Amino acid sequence: MWNSYKADSLISSVEAVIKDPIRAPSEGKLKVGIDLGTSYTVLVVLDEIGKPLACTLEYAEVIRDGLVVDYLGCCEIVKRLKAEAERSIGREILNAAIAVPPGTSFADASTHRHVVESTGIIVTDVFDEPTAANAVLAICDGVVVDVGGGTTGISVFKAGKVVYVNDEATGGSHMTLVIAGNKGISFESAEKYKKNVLNSEKVFPVIVPVIEKIATIVERHIKNFDVDLLCLVGGTACLNGIESVIEQLTGVRTVKPENPFLVTPLGIAMMMDLRQ
Repeated sequence: MWNSYKADSLISSVEAVIKDPIRAPSEGKLKVGIDLGTSYTVLVVLDEIGKPLACTLEYAEVIRDGLVVDYLGCCEIVKRLKAEAERSIGREILNAAIAVPPGTSFADASTHRHVVESTGIIVTDVFDEPTAANAVLAICDGVVVDVGGGTTGISVFKAGKVVYVNDEATGGSHMTLVIAGNKGISFESAEKYKKNVLNSEKVFPVIVPVIEKIATIVERHIKNFDVDLLCLVGGTACLNGIESVIEQLTGVRTVKPENPFLVTPLGIAMMMDLRQ
């Protein structure tokens, strides 16, 4: 059984500091998580005891399927988010943790590290995304499925320990491509159309095949494990009804927190080693 109350409370506290950041104490260590996503790059700052102080984010297509495809553009985004967060909290950000999709090669993970360190931040830790998400979810036995813009990452937990991780390239950007083809519009226009809540009922039937593919990916990776809970996180998991389709096809109870988008960046910050 999973109780979402604690996770939702943590996420709500991060949502609050997007608009109303909090000045950091003059002393004490900061915990910073940076999530280089396919659609959004997010930076979360916590104080030493884990209280959210700031959250900065920016949309950009500089990452694709977990790979940095626009290195300089990605560096500039992180630089801007760092500067904005520093202005808000009144402190310099020295260290941060990052996360990558499960199975990311050492070379690709190193590129993510180099992007962040180009801003003067020292990367202290590199986690896989679904495992970082579970710092927020606190699932003891079950599966965390991180459905991002480009990839779907899967982490299986038994007695609170990771026993399996994997990742495949299917996510929100694939849904956008399907919408673009269906409506005969550009990818950029389709992305805006998808995000408009007024279009939700029109969008959902069009992208069901992509959700079904995500469910098939999850089912294939969990078939050797006895699991009775799937928890969805990531920006694409915000889609209304995605959990119902995945539950129907996998036969496993599927849930998600109120705002799946912020779970992974918050978890990265929570897991950060306090070496400063």
